[in-house]
Amino acid sequence: MSSDQGSSTLQDTADAGAELGPTGRPLTEFPEPPVLTSHGPARIIAMVNQKGGVGKTTSTINLGAALAEAGRRVLLVDFDPQGALSAGLGTNPHELDVTVYNVLMDRKVDIRDAIRSTDVENVDVLPANIDLSAAEVQLVNEVAREQVLERALRKVTDDYDVILIDCQPSLGLLTVNALTAAHGVIIPLICEFFALRAVALLVETIEKVQDRLNPGLQVDGVLATMYDARTLHSREVISRLVEAFGDKVFETVIKRTIKFADATVAAEPITSYAGNHAGADAYRRLAKELIARGGAP
Repeated sequence: MSSDQGSSTLQDTADAGAELGPTGRPLTEFPEPPVLTSHGPARIIAMVNQKGGVGKTTSTINLGAALAEAGRRVLLVDFDPQGALSAGLGTNPHELDVTVYNVLMDRKVDIRDAIRSTDVENVDVLPANIDLSAAEVQLVNEVAREQVLERALRKVTDDYDVILIDCQPSLGLLTVNALTAAHGVIIPLICEFFALRAVALLVETIEKVQDRLNPGLQVDGVLATMYDARTLHSREVISRLVEAFGDKVFETVIKRTIKFADATVAAEPITSYAGNHAGADAYRRLAKELIARGGAP
């Protein structure tokens, strides 16, 4: 389903008399995701924003866990040298012998040797550590340097339904690799005005990748994070987002809560750490919305 078709379908299902959500649109009752009778090939989604601290890693872990709850097989790719996603799933990045860095830089390393299972059912991780910071420089001399990640992931796409790539906060060669490998992009965006200003540069980068490297790439959605309904500031940022991106802004909004930090310390997704919390429900709703939009099988 194209994103346009998905948007119009969602609009049709929204009840005009329904309660309005934070985005100012009627809240849609998203259907339960269909049960998959087989798995793969995966839809690859890059979680991108060159600004740090916007909730990329938190959203990657928790959306992945919510999709797995819905019966999807999920691979989370840590594409940030800080290794926050790996640590957030209970892996110590400093103790890893084989990471995404080795997969990128050594063709003899099989990606399956680097992928690790997690304590979350149906979720695997391709971990990273500080070694990955060297890849940015070393890839410059590679042939087809923007396509190295795509080549590596191609070997395992049939094993998964969704692959989520947690990108580092930069628009360098690693992020371009993620965008080249991806079918879709989710842009997590903190509800603060200065975060809005950086998005224009990100959209420009996405458009360049569409033109030159990956014509099939599409923006799946903009995800508002760290929203605080009590502040006028948060509400104004959301309305600006909707002005700029329209239906591309997910109806689901992630509210600010200390529970996300607590879950990170426990090295668990919030769906298992505090399964009844509103934060867990928000990511489950996001997973349903993504599937309903055609952004995941």
